[in-house]
Amino acid sequence: MTGVVRLQNIGKRYGPDADILHDVSMELDAGGFYFLSGLSGAGKTTLLKIIYLAETPSRGIVTLFDTDASLADRETHTALRRRIGIVFQDFRLVDHLSVRDNVALPLRIARAPEREIRENVPELLSWMGLEGKLDLRPATLSGGEQQRVAIARAIVRRPDLLIADEPTANVDGDIAMLLVRVFERINKLGTTVLIATHDVAFARQFAHRRYHLDQGALTLASEGATA
Repeated sequence: MTGVVRLQNIGKRYGPDADILHDVSMELDAGGFYFLSGLSGAGKTTLLKIIYLAETPSRGIVTLFDTDASLADRETHTALRRRIGIVFQDFRLVDHLSVRDNVALPLRIARAPEREIRENVPELLSWMGLEGKLDLRPATLSGGEQQRVAIARAIVRRPDLLIADEPTANVDGDIAMLLVRVFERINKLGTTVLIATHDVAFARQFAHRRYHLDQGALTLASEGATA
């Protein structure tokens, strides 16, 4: 398998309003690392939702893991989504659960053995610099720490595709750099990564392919100048 995502002439419109996305085509290869840049309101979040099957395009074809999503039944859609990890802008952590249990949640939903959870979750949180926070509730954490918990939860099952919507928007420069390095580490394990950001200058610091969305139209920009 070389193609993880293939979008062909995707358009999206809500009601009688003008198109949010115009004939968008995109290909993400297995093991690739990509940025999706564009100003707020350019359509990035809508495009990400179409990729992870939370939205249906008004026209065009979405192919995930060599499967045409428009022809897939509900069971196949569910199976496709399970191969995708998502980091949302608003984190969506469960307030009454500890950091440890928030990150373990996808494993428990998948009925992973508790031994696997006990071994993998603390190791991953240590990897994220959160080794002293396992038993805390999300409300006691800083915004940057909550973001790292959300990322840990998204990658705990080592998804085939990781999508992150503006993961560096509300953190300082050092934390933003740390987060991208974490994404690069999971990418080296084989996960395809797509990061949406409004900060073009930040994305250009990394030698990864970048798509740019402007008023609903997508172009393939050049790669960054430095690694």
